[in-house]
Amino acid sequence: MSGKIIVIEGTDCSGKKTQAQLLEKRLVEMGKKCISLSFPMYDTPTGRIVGAYLGREDVGKGFFPEGAPEVDPYVASLYYAADRRYNIGKALKYLEDDYYVILDRYTTSNLAHQGSKIHDKDERFNMYQWIDKLEYWLLKLPKPDKTIFLHMPYEYSCTLKKNRKSLDELEKSEEHLRQAEAAYIELSELYNWNKIECVKDDKIRTIEDISDEILKLVRV
Repeated sequence: MSGKIIVIEGTDCSGKKTQAQLLEKRLVEMGKKCISLSFPMYDTPTGRIVGAYLGREDVGKGFFPEGAPEVDPYVASLYYAADRRYNIGKALKYLEDDYYVILDRYTTSNLAHQGSKIHDKDERFNMYQWIDKLEYWLLKLPKPDKTIFLHMPYEYSCTLKKNRKSLDELEKSEEHLRQAEAAYIELSELYNWNKIECVKDDKIRTIEDISDEILKLVRV
């Protein structure tokens, strides 16, 4: 494969989808072959299963009576990994044609959201390694060429979240989102992700400002 995978990852309300689509638009305008995709792919069979695990309103009540934040992280990880394995062919065909494939969330989301459920640091690190082995080695998913992490602090995401019409069970949990934020920061240091702060001088940065920084990282 001669194309490149660029993952746009981030905490809640950090604008992952917006920035992935904007990066696609800007790269295409520069004459690059580019496509943006999003995981989970909720309109596919595996994506609908993930949606039901999350208790998304467009799918129906969640499968698990304890709620998504309390589901065993090893169990939950398998749903997301299966969705990526089932749908990865959509990305592979573009990679083989020398495209920039921009992914709004990827294995990196599993690392943060499921790893965050484990409070012991050593056990959590083992979880990271388990997910890494599961998705990249056993399921043979391609590794990203670059991961860009958008950090929107939890307190600021709460303000942005007021405009959302519906929330899944993880998005409703303050405890889970705070733990996921900490895991994302930890992972960005462990895996040397490119970290972008979405807040500067106590103000949320503009979409355009963040997009400019992302473009500079991709063009390196």
